Amino acid sequence: MAMWVFGYGSLIWKAGFPYDKRVVGFINDYRRVFYQGSTDHRGTPEFPGRTVTLEPAEGEVCWGAAYKITNKEDQITALEHLEVREKQYDQKVYVDFFTDASSSTPLVSNVMVYIASADKKLNQNYLGPASLEEIAIQIVKAKGPSGPNTEYLFKLENALVQIGFEDKHVRDLADEVRRILSLQGELVDY
Repeated sequence: MAMWVFGYGSLIWKAGFPYDKRVVGFINDYRRVFYQGSTDHRGTPEFPGRTVTLEPAEGEVCWGAAYKITNKEDQITALEHLEVREKQYDQKVYVDFFTDASSSTPLVSNVMVYIASADKKLNQNYLGPASLEEIAIQIVKAKGPSGPNTEYLFKLENALVQIGFEDKHVRDLADEVRRILSLQGELVDY
């Protein structure tokens, strides 16, 4: 039986595990938000970066990519990889995945997705909402073992453009980060 994983952040452009098929599509009733702190990839415990998580939002859609993994060994490899990569995300939920906006029938049901909850007891790295400017300033300053937080934001923005979807939250945040960087005299090279 095939396993499916939905990516809405860095998994869109970098799976990091073997898979049989990558399909662009969306899930319903969630929105992508930069509310999760990253202390292991795009920030440090002393200065967390911000990465995306999903929050329930009735009527909204979140575009991304789903990965089909058929081989049992590949499934084990993917899960081992994801359990390390997504370790700061405290929930796994199973959702319906769609590719056709006019269809009420999902392409696949029970697609696994990692989510960072707002429950501070379960998720100590949850940062929550802040103004666009506050989030942008934090992203400009944060750097971690996987690189600058700005790189994550701009790669996400680009990956969404590549799959043919523009996320207003991501675009507005990227524009604000570019504005701050230009005021600091820094060039954006990604």
